[in-house]
Amino acid sequence: MKKALTIAGSDTSGGAGIQADLKTFHALDVYGMSALNTIVTMDPDRGWAHGVHPIPTETVKAQLETILSTGIDAMKTGMLSTVEVIELAAEVIEKYGVHRAVIDPVMVCKGENDVLHPENKEALRDRLVPKATVVTPNLFEASQLADSEPITTLEEMKEAARSIHHLGPSYVLIKGGSGLQHEQAVDLLYDGKEFTLFEAEKMDTDWTHGAGCTYSAAIAAGLAHGKSVEEAVRLAKDFITEAIRNAFPLNQYVGPVRQMKTSVD
Repeated sequence: MKKALTIAGSDTSGGAGIQADLKTFHALDVYGMSALNTIVTMDPDRGWAHGVHPIPTETVKAQLETILSTGIDAMKTGMLSTVEVIELAAEVIEKYGVHRAVIDPVMVCKGENDVLHPENKEALRDRLVPKATVVTPNLFEASQLADSEPITTLEEMKEAARSIHHLGPSYVLIKGGSGLQHEQAVDLLYDGKEFTLFEAEKMDTDWTHGAGCTYSAAIAAGLAHGKSVEEAVRLAKDFITEAIRNAFPLNQYVGPVRQMKTSVD
C-alpha cells in the first residue's frame, strides 16, 4: 500500500489540517501518517476565534523519525508553526531524498485575516518552497510569495506563478478560488515553460473549510500512486470539486468539505 506523510497542524474542529489530510489519503487509497507541529483551537464564545498552540520541535522531530523509518511514497506540508519546523521539513526532503513533496504554504487560518507569523513567510519562501515538487498557494499566499499586489485576474496569476517558480519548485499551482474574476473555479499549473488551466464549476457556498488542505493532500496521494504532476492535479481538482459540492455546515461559523471515497484512476 502506498504511504504518505503529512506535516501539519491539528484542527480541533476536524475540518482542516491533519484531519482533512488523513481523510483524503484514506479516500484515495493511501496509508496516511502524520507529524503534528501545532494544535489549532476555536473559541465558541468569541465568534470561533482561532488559538494556535505550537508543539515543541523535538516532539515533531521524534514523530518524523518514527514515520520516516517506515519509508514514504510522498509527503505534504500544511500549517507549520515556527521557522524551526519549516527548516525541519526542508531537512526531511533533503535527507531522505523525497521526490514527491507537496508544499501547501499555509499563512492564515480560515476566517482569520493576518499572516500567522510573518517571519515564517520568509522561511517558507527561502527554505521550503524551493524544495517542492508542487507548491500550492491560494491567491493571497501567491501574492505573498511573489511579493506582488493582490491577485484578481488570470494574467496576474501567471505573473505570480513565474515569480514563484524562480524560487525553485518544480511546479507551481495557484488556486483561483472565489477571489478570481472568472466564471469558473480556475487553478493554474506552471512548470517553468507552460501553463495548464484546470477549470470546474464555481459553487456559491461558504462551506469550504479544509478545501486547501484537502486539495494538496489529494495531489500528494496522486503522486504517491505514481501519477504525473498534471495527472495528480487533475485527480485532485475533481476530488476537491466533489468535496465542496458535498460540504455541510458544522455550526453557524464553519462548514467543512466532505472527502468522499473514490477511485484513484
